[in-house]
Amino acid sequence: MSARPRLTAQQRRARLGVRHLLLPGGKGAAVEQVAHALVGLHATDPATVYLAACARLAAPGVAEVERGLYDDLTLTRMLCMRRTMFVVPAELAPVVNASTARRVAAKERAHHAQLLLRAGGFTPEWIAATEEAALAALRVRGQATTAELAADVPALCERIVVSPGKPYESTQRVASRIMGVLAAEGRVRRGRPLGGWTSNQFRWSAAPPLAELPEAAAKADLARRYLASFGPATVDDLKWWTGWTLTDTRKAVAATGAVAVDLDEGTGYLLPEDTEPVPEPQPWAALLPALDPTAMGWRHRDWYADPDVRRPLFDRYGNIGPTVWWNGRVIGGWAQRRDGSLGYRLLTDAGRQARAAVDGEVERLAGWLGASRVTPSFRTPLERELAG
Repeated sequence: MSARPRLTAQQRRARLGVRHLLLPGGKGAAVEQVAHALVGLHATDPATVYLAACARLAAPGVAEVERGLYDDLTLTRMLCMRRTMFVVPAELAPVVNASTARRVAAKERAHHAQLLLRAGGFTPEWIAATEEAALAALRVRGQATTAELAADVPALCERIVVSPGKPYESTQRVASRIMGVLAAEGRVRRGRPLGGWTSNQFRWSAAPPLAELPEAAAKADLARRYLASFGPATVDDLKWWTGWTLTDTRKAVAATGAVAVDLDEGTGYLLPEDTEPVPEPQPWAALLPALDPTAMGWRHRDWYADPDVRRPLFDRYGNIGPTVWWNGRVIGGWAQRRDGSLGYRLLTDAGRQARAAVDGEVERLAGWLGASRVTPSFRTPLERELAG
């Protein structure tokens, strides 16, 4: 009986550089190509979508990302894997919805309905009527902010006290809860920001319904796409990335026909057509943003980020900050200073060639950022220190 193939960490790093469009001569021509290469772009922090895409675009720029998000609508923002915001290719949205987002949305609806009932006595019937009124007002306006919709639908102006008696007690408008659930269910979508591209203020618009797909088939499809982009990966990696149960993850991997391979972390999986070694790519460096999909792509990270290097790059909740990469490894972190300039620190000695390549990436990033200011929503120890 033949031995199972073994993939070294070096071979995994080579695949990462090529497939995540990080090589100097292997970047994407369009934002849709980038989104497909990574399955989706993390979007909890609005700036991450732009920074992650532009790190992989041959001609980086805000306008290219906005074209896909707001003009051509070829990208869709969804609350999905791990109850996290992602921007995914529009044609992949039904798969993501059926495999993960649909269940997330159901939990969001149940949670918010219970919160509204407990905090203000708002019944499911009241919630349904308010939602329908908000959607009707949105259809009339075409696009609207939450405040504009509240002007049309007085019920949205109702307020509730969240976490009463706690140190973090707060008063919130019902509107944020109502619109959040409608967005999670894909009935409304976020439009262009009111301010610059880093702004959290935006308009809503109605969203067309997504095609309904069987959940098991959608899970298998998403698992195949993940393995094509992030493989080899363990079952534990995919379970963490999706938020699925262990049973569902195992079934999805089996449905892809994936081939088992030996990794330093244990058993990994590759698609059957993807078992040949990848040639060693040209040297490459990258500055990736906080919550970048590459950095957040696996649960087991030792093969691309040494534990000692990781410590100052993560916050206490497990969110990774801006990172500096060299040939498939995290070697440091970066930040934008108060004056707009960029600074970085290498946490391991990668040599003169690496430093020169990183300097080139700093210049590239500064070139398209221009006068824009970017502060991660989740701040990490090194990012805070470098930012000043």
